[in-house]
Amino acid sequence: MEQTSPPRKNKRSCTRLFWAVFPHACFLASLVIYALLGAVMFSHIEGNRKITESKEYEDFMHSLWNISQNLSAYAENWSEVKELFKNKTVPLLKDARSEWFANPKEQWSFLGSLFFCCTVFTTVGYGHTYPITKLGKYLCMLYAFFGIPLMFLVLTDMGDILATILSKSYNEFRKLQSKILTCKLCCKKNRDTKDGMSLLMKQRIVIREPLSITEVLKSQSSVIRKSQQSRNVEIFEMLIARENQYLAPSVNKKLERWSSCPELDRRKMMSHVIDNFDKIGKELEKLDVPIILMALIVFAYISCAAAILPNWEQMNFEEAFYFCFITLTTIGFGDIHLQHPNFFLFFSLYIVIGMEAVIIAFKLGQDRLISFYKNLISYFGQKKATQYKQAPFTKHVLQQPLTHSLAIALK
Repeated sequence: MEQTSPPRKNKRSCTRLFWAVFPHACFLASLVIYALLGAVMFSHIEGNRKITESKEYEDFMHSLWNISQNLSAYAENWSEVKELFKNKTVPLLKDARSEWFANPKEQWSFLGSLFFCCTVFTTVGYGHTYPITKLGKYLCMLYAFFGIPLMFLVLTDMGDILATILSKSYNEFRKLQSKILTCKLCCKKNRDTKDGMSLLMKQRIVIREPLSITEVLKSQSSVIRKSQQSRNVEIFEMLIARENQYLAPSVNKKLERWSSCPELDRRKMMSHVIDNFDKIGKELEKLDVPIILMALIVFAYISCAAAILPNWEQMNFEEAFYFCFITLTTIGFGDIHLQHPNFFLFFSLYIVIGMEAVIIAFKLGQDRLISFYKNLISYFGQKKATQYKQAPFTKHVLQQPLTHSLAIALK
């Protein structure tokens, strides 16, 4: 059979790579398209809403104005004015809403709406941006209903990729570590062997090695004849096989090429893609990496973003680290607001990968916690069983008080 040419091999490998990456690319592209469509929808609905001053807003501004006028007499003593103003305005500020002071066009721009969509399907929900209109609220619920499962699907799929990378990296590290230890042991063994050989040479002891099996067989004449006969039989069989190859019927080259490259079969390609869909979440279940290593990876990952984020926002390293942790764990208190959320959109891939790392760390911690509880329960169970073995049943019977009939019988 003719050997496959290098261009055909390259084409076949490219086809395999394409169908291997295709399911993962579909998930990621679906999430990106879903986010872009949501940004267009919310920017159109919430950005074009009419600004109407409600009765609550009028009451708030009127009360604030009255407080400022009543405190004008205490203008000379700033400390008293500050304390009185604080005591009177705190109850008002509790009822204040952020949409009273925000411009819808600026808040619900395309990038701002895209950032809002990311906070919705990632379940972060900072709380500083939310829909105001009834239509926006209804669409937000519908958008989250389909977006959150899609986001979890992407997280699970990319979690398998990250789990595979971590598993292979950790296994390669362990193999390298074992090779280094083996090399050290071999070097030590060779050193000991050389020392022993040098000691034997000093003592002038000659050791003759026994003959090998091949040398023994070569000395036998019957074995030589048998080997020549078997060689003649092999040559005769090769001649018959070559003759049968020439006499065989010709095979269609198209069918031969199709069977020699089964990866290009469309049915097998589709079954390969379906198998990839069915295997989602399996690698994450098989992941076995030390929890300390995963915690260090998460810490380093958050620290990198915390070092970059203060260049865009007015926060220090500690606040940025806290903000990134609250974001990646999907807690989203909303106590730290981003003044430039458009820049943080460039971290969308960072958020997805970071959530993967945090989920893997939580899963490893969950597995360790379950194993800890299992060991604890089994330990107490074994301890209870040993207590029953040490205290026989007869002892417990004799320690019980005697009944009236049994006492009479004993008398």
